[in-house]
Amino acid sequence: MTDVNLRALALDVLCAVNEEGRYSHLMLRQVLEKYQYLPRHERAFLTRLVEGTIERQIALDYVIDAFSKTKIRKMKPLIRNLMRMSVYQILYMDAVPDSAACDEAVRLAKKRGFSGLSGFVNGVLRSIARDGRTVSWPDGEKDPLAALSVRYSVPQWIVGLWADRYGLEKTERILSGFSGEQALSVRVNLQKTTPEELKRELEAEGLLVQPAGELPYAFYVDGVDHLNALKSFREGRFYVQDVSSMRVAELAGVRDGDYVIDVCAAPGGKSLHLAELLHGTGLVEARDLTDYKVGLIRENIEKHGAGNVRAMRMDATVHHDASVERADVLICDLPCSGLGVLGKKPDIRYRMTLEKTRELALLQRQILSVVWDYTKHGGVLIYSTCTINDAENEENVAWFLQNWPEYELLHEEQMFPGGENRDGFFLAKLVRH
Repeated sequence: MTDVNLRALALDVLCAVNEEGRYSHLMLRQVLEKYQYLPRHERAFLTRLVEGTIERQIALDYVIDAFSKTKIRKMKPLIRNLMRMSVYQILYMDAVPDSAACDEAVRLAKKRGFSGLSGFVNGVLRSIARDGRTVSWPDGEKDPLAALSVRYSVPQWIVGLWADRYGLEKTERILSGFSGEQALSVRVNLQKTTPEELKRELEAEGLLVQPAGELPYAFYVDGVDHLNALKSFREGRFYVQDVSSMRVAELAGVRDGDYVIDVCAAPGGKSLHLAELLHGTGLVEARDLTDYKVGLIRENIEKHGAGNVRAMRMDATVHHDASVERADVLICDLPCSGLGVLGKKPDIRYRMTLEKTRELALLQRQILSVVWDYTKHGGVLIYSTCTINDAENEENVAWFLQNWPEYELLHEEQMFPGGENRDGFFLAKLVRH
């Protein structure tokens, strides 16, 4: 064992996410990169503790409130997050003895300056260790939305949004699709290697590699400790990308020599995929709003050796006259609520609100109203989001077609998380006549 206190690291990440609004996947990545020397099982423990606590947060709060006179929202921020991660260990991590979860929580409370609350922490946690597994959950017959919300730790407004659209049975399937470990899907960089060669290389490093759907260049990879430890990743021979996201470039149907504009491109996965499908010909202009985002795109261009991609800083809400009727393919993968990726980015569910989804839907319409004429006559516009929300998806497409009738809808699909190990994702293909 190392001298690093894994629970203390997890607590710091949880406080940063829940109290400071930081993003869990970015915070966890920073910590794991800093402590790359930790044994693999310790890194796995830290990862599961952070991700699991965030993923189960509504259920954890429900249990804590059932046993504590001081409700979770009234607790000191550090104690609140300490209680959550400790209850997660008790209820969901069988390999952790209940006594260890309780004792370590008390030690952390004292070490962080809350000795006066250590008795409270100890008492509530030991009560939950004794009786928490028999807690009375919301009644699914009397209040199905509350029952699903607590069971899957998804805010009730999101459950209601999907229940109104898809019914309770399908909503539960969607919620279930976000639960548990999310498969890592990768796309082979066909400019540098072949699927067969990459598969052999990854398997030689001890990883399990399986085909991802029908795409010959996509794999699910299991057993990755950290990506930078893989030579093939460092050298850009594959790109981490969800299978549903790969559908954008597939559906675009680019032909050699095409000029492609991707108006919200960072970090560049779809742009690089399109560049590959162009076989190094033509040009993909990958645009985004900030220097930071453009920097991410440029890093990936260099790493993956894409010579036919150009990164540019450009605001998609401001019309660019020189782009009018230039694009054979226009990619509008626009900022969205992210409700389709709750499995990989679980904290989205707590920071997103119904009002924010409405604001994002309006932003999407604003961008579409600016960039619509960048497409050539006969060219293709791809509209996509990583959310499951009619207002940002089908309704926006219908609005666009009503306002710009020279476009025709060729294809539209909403993908759901679940059995195929992919994100929730929406895309529509339109052609300009």
